Amino acid sequence: MDFNVKKLASDAGVFFGRAVQFTEEKLGQAEKTELDTHLENLITRADNTKNWTEKIFRQTEVLLQPNPSARIEEFFYEKLDKKVPSRVTNGELLGQYMLEASRDFGPETPYGSTLSTVGEYQRRLGGAEREFLLTSSMNFLTPLRNFLEGDWKTITKEKRLLENRRLDLDICKARVKKSKQAEAKAATAPDFQETRPRNYVLSASASALLSEEVDKAEHELRVAQTEFDRQAEVTRLLLEGISSTHLNHLRCLHEFAEAQAKYYAQCHQFMLELQKELNGSVFTARWTAGPTQSSTPPRRTSATAAPSSSAASASAAPPRPDSVAIEDMILPATGTRKARVLYDYDAHDSSELSLLADEVITVYTVPGMDPDWLVGEKGNQKGKVPVTYLELLS
Repeated sequence: MDFNVKKLASDAGVFFGRAVQFTEEKLGQAEKTELDTHLENLITRADNTKNWTEKIFRQTEVLLQPNPSARIEEFFYEKLDKKVPSRVTNGELLGQYMLEASRDFGPETPYGSTLSTVGEYQRRLGGAEREFLLTSSMNFLTPLRNFLEGDWKTITKEKRLLENRRLDLDICKARVKKSKQAEAKAATAPDFQETRPRNYVLSASASALLSEEVDKAEHELRVAQTEFDRQAEVTRLLLEGISSTHLNHLRCLHEFAEAQAKYYAQCHQFMLELQKELNGSVFTARWTAGPTQSSTPPRRTSATAAPSSSAASASAAPPRPDSVAIEDMILPATGTRKARVLYDYDAHDSSELSLLADEVITVYTVPGMDPDWLVGEKGNQKGKVPVTYLELLS
């Protein structure tokens, strides 16, 4: 018990001494031992690495999981060392609702069939998102978190220890300086009278004590200097390891970018397939059923959006049907309609008809023709035109 009390008192004395030294340094009343330039640069670089890694980590978390409640839940699961429960993505949930609605409305109806198709692709998009989130968390977030919660805590501990060793060193330097000043003052102005031997003996004893105090302070200074140099070397080695951390984070960053590229490529491919499937099913059903119902006025139909530029227009045009001679296309007695051109279109060969936005042309279909194309006429010109560039008029 006595040992604990003494140790507690000693630790309290050391802490108080460091606090006094730190305060005097801030007030400019005490000298401060400066670290060498290389070590200072390493510390600055490590601090910048920690700050930016923390910001990137937090923002990546927000990107992967925008819901703050879900992030808090995952945080508690990680702190409790428990597996985070699997969570359905928004795309998967939307797809599930669409499929259930399709069964309710009837998959044989146009709306129900379309809901089923779109819902299935939404589920695929949600599955791709789930894979992307899992890959990014493992290959990017986890290494950043390990650095912040592991390596950086060790570096912080050693930096704090180095600061304490520096304060102890400066305290010892100040103690040596004060001891030498007291010894010099006693030597230049002795407090005794040579005619009185008793005072001479007392003064000699005080001088010996001062000399002993100087020797003790110098010994403590040498010990403090040794401990400071050793701790500075340990800290320097740890800080130089930041270069390895940068290389590791660079590799993780490449993996994160690759995961993003793969995810967005999958999403793009799914949407192209969905668009193709929807266009095929919608236009096939419409133009197959249209001519047989000549007694019923056709409904006004808007074409899907097309690219704004001519270059994009060319690439967005539906696939061309097999070669059909325009001269062989005989205008049928029924099924002709007027259509307004939505966008400019440049013919790619002699079988196609060039279009200008807002002009009105006559269109009709022929048996065996691709449902994405119609035969258009304006004046004496005739040729194939893409359905997506037209708005059919009643």
